[in-house]
Formats: sequence, structure tokens, C-alpha cells
Amino acid sequence: MRQGGAEPAVLALDVGTTGVRAVLVDAGGVLRGSAYQEVLPIYPGPGLVEHELEPLLRATEQVIGTALASAPGAVRGIGIANQRGTAVVWEAATGRAVHPALSWQDARTLARCEALMAEGVFVSPLMAATKVEWILDRVDPDRAELRAGRLRCGTLDAWLAWCLSGGRISATDASNASCSGLYDFLTKAWSPAVLDALRIPESAIPTLVDSSAVLGTVAPSTNLPALPIAALIGDQQGAMMGQLRLAPGQAKITYGTAAMIDLNSGDDPIWSTHGAYPLVLWQREGRTVFCLEGTAITAGAAVTWLRDGLGVIAQPEDSIALAASVPDAGGVWAVPAFQGLGTPYLDTGARAVIGGLSRATTRAHVVRAVLEGIAWRCREVYDALRADSPHPAPATLRVDGGAARNDILMQAQADALGVPVERPEVVQASALGAAYLAGLATGVWRGESELAAAWRCDRVFEPQLSADVRDERFAAWRKHVPAAQQR
Repeated sequence: MRQGGAEPAVLALDVGTTGVRAVLVDAGGVLRGSAYQEVLPIYPGPGLVEHELEPLLRATEQVIGTALASAPGAVRGIGIANQRGTAVVWEAATGRAVHPALSWQDARTLARCEALMAEGVFVSPLMAATKVEWILDRVDPDRAELRAGRLRCGTLDAWLAWCLSGGRISATDASNASCSGLYDFLTKAWSPAVLDALRIPESAIPTLVDSSAVLGTVAPSTNLPALPIAALIGDQQGAMMGQLRLAPGQAKITYGTAAMIDLNSGDDPIWSTHGAYPLVLWQREGRTVFCLEGTAITAGAAVTWLRDGLGVIAQPEDSIALAASVPDAGGVWAVPAFQGLGTPYLDTGARAVIGGLSRATTRAHVVRAVLEGIAWRCREVYDALRADSPHPAPATLRVDGGAARNDILMQAQADALGVPVERPEVVQASALGAAYLAGLATGVWRGESELAAAWRCDRVFEPQLSADVRDERFAAWRKHVPAAQQR
């Protein structure tokens, strides 16, 4: 387990929507170093969300270098977790993007997705497939550059692996592939039907690989050590690994801009009738494990709105003390649907509503109502996943992401679900999962039993409401959801 007298470690990247983080994790699961750089998306028009990739690559190299300085000589490999569904087309020779990447949030191909769906080709506007087509139609309309091998296309993980390896790694793991819109869940391979519909030759997209495997090494041109690139994983699937949700039926919530709830569905995908969607959880040693995922589209973004929109808090963490200063929301309620309602409604036109205001209402009541609204929305999503799942309900629910540090929200979540909520010491679970997968591939951990010892609980939030009170409050809150759906 030791290398040259130093505790072995792995470095993990978490390339998110608003920035890139690198963390260094030792064999005991302890964070030995971290670095973060904000790299914000750009919004060229309504519904349009893009990423400039040169600044993202520079930030990636810088945070890697900073984090590596914490443990020189002890790092066995690198794992990459990333935002999913973001589309990239790049030059094979240089790795340079030929157009800004189209974010998973970008809605410009909505009409194209609807047209393809009418033809029996299932693609989602949250996936990369039609975004890749949109870029190609503008830079390579006849696909000559693709067929000649001068252009490559794929999701963000594939582009990062290509650039960090100097063009020697052309790979994407099955978890990211399942979020691309180009993946066939039945054959567990690329879908010829979708590729043909979008006129994308399979030779131009990455090879499907395991989520945990040594794929190659970092190139000297990056001015970084020649470390093995040993894991690729989508961010939410990475969080499931970081939270060690390894058994069918186990679940987690990641609180970011949105709240993403994932449930391990085992060896077979679950086809939802409640607004959720199947994904590959990970692929290891050729075995594919699936998950069912649902989304509360607005979570952390609602707290940001309290700061930027209302100005009632100076920083997101201020919401904790302010909400705790009142015993309840004072009759105020909130449906946080600033960007629509996800699971189970799939209503992109819904908008947030707040009600129950009186002259006695204070900013503390509004803040508490927003936090409780996030918890109730997550219960709706969780209930949808449970309604689709044949597996026993989990005994606990694990949480991660920045808003998981909010004690008021976590207690509200436990009360809303009636399930104990476990918060880990390391809430950057996506990065931790990428580290675990890279460590398994490079021998830092020999198996899941060693990983179990590396996960540490910070606090358990036990439900404090009786079942009757919980259900009564939930029913009262749900009566307000139609107000968010009015046009």
C-alpha cells in the first residue's frame, strides 16, 4: 500500500458546470489537498448555454498542479468526474474545440429532439447527441472532416482524456455514454440508429471503456507528471460511488444547482413511468450496473436566488443561521421551480412561487420556506424513484454537494422523507467517487471492503416528525404545486 515510504494517493477531477476542482485522496480516504477554479458558462441568448474550453483546460491543468503539490511522488493515478451531456467537437491534431461546447443545459436543439422523437429516435435535449449534430452542421456539414479523422466529437470526459493524454486516449466510459443520447441500453453499445440519424460516423466518437481502468498516461506537453488516467465517470454516478451506494435499492441526493437523486437498480435498467430515467451507473471489469435518476431542477439555485435576487442573505451559508432563527416558516410556503419542474412533472415551463405571506413574515421565514420547499421537491423525486423500483427501500439516504452542509435543509430533508439522512465528512462525493475508481484500478484499494473503511460519516439527521404529521404537511405543500404550473 505504500510507495517509497509515502501513503499512496489518487487525484480526482470534478469538472462541473461552473468550475473545476481537484482533490487528492489518500488510501485512508482522507483529503490531503484540493484546489478549485471557477470557470463560468456563457449565455449568448435565451436558452443558450456554452462553455469556452481553452480556459477550462488551463484551469484543469492548474488545479491538478496545485493539488499534486500536497503529496509529491505518492500519487498513483487520476480519475475524472464531469458534468454530463455537454457536447464537444474538437480537432484531432490539437484538441482545440472548433466551437464552444454546448452545455447539457442548452435548449437550442429542443425542436430537433421533438422531430427525432416523432420519427422513433429517442433523444433528450439534456443529452449531447443533437448538440453534437448542431455543431457539426455548422463546421462540417458534409461530415468530410469527421470521416477523414481530422475532427472528433463526444462528451466532456472524452475531450479531457484526449487533451490530457496528448491525443493518445480516445475513450468514454459507459456512464457518460448513457448520458450522451448515442447509447443503446439493450446492446450496451453505441446505437447505429441514432448515429445514422445524426450522420455521425462511429469512427469519430470515443471507444466505450470501463469506468475504472488505466487508459494511458498524462502527456509531457501538459507540464504535469506522467500519471495514469485510471477512471472516467459522470458526476452523479461518481457521487454514487463516492457515497458507496453499491447495492440495488440504495440511493443518494446530490445538492448542486439542481438536486439529483439516484437509485442503484442493479444489473438491469428500470424504465420509469414517473418522470425518471435509466442510466448506466458504472461499468467495471465488463459488468454494467444501472441506476434510475430523477431531478429537482432547482435546489442550490434557489438559495443563490435568495442572495442575488432578493438580497436577504450575503452568502449561501448565511441561510443556515437565518432559517434557524425562527421555529418554523410562519405559514410561508415555496415551490422552488425557477427553471421548471423536473421529476415527476417534466414541466419545463413551470416557475417558482412563494405564498402565505403576511405582515408578520420576515426574511427568516422566507428563507426557511425555500429550504423546506427544496426538501419537499426532493421527496417528490424520491417517491417517484421508489414507485418505479422493485428493490427494498434503503434504510438510510446519503447526501452530498455544497448544500448538504446546510443543517436546516438536511433536517428538513430527513423530516420530509421519514428516512435518516447521512452526511459524509467529504461532501465532494463526485470527486471522491472518481478517486475511488482510479484507486481500484491502480491498487490503492484492493476492493469494495477497503473502500467501506475509507467512507466517514459526519452526521446523521434523524426524522423528528411522526408519519401522520409528515404526510399532512406534505399534502398541504403539494396543493401549491399547481400554482407553479399556471401559464
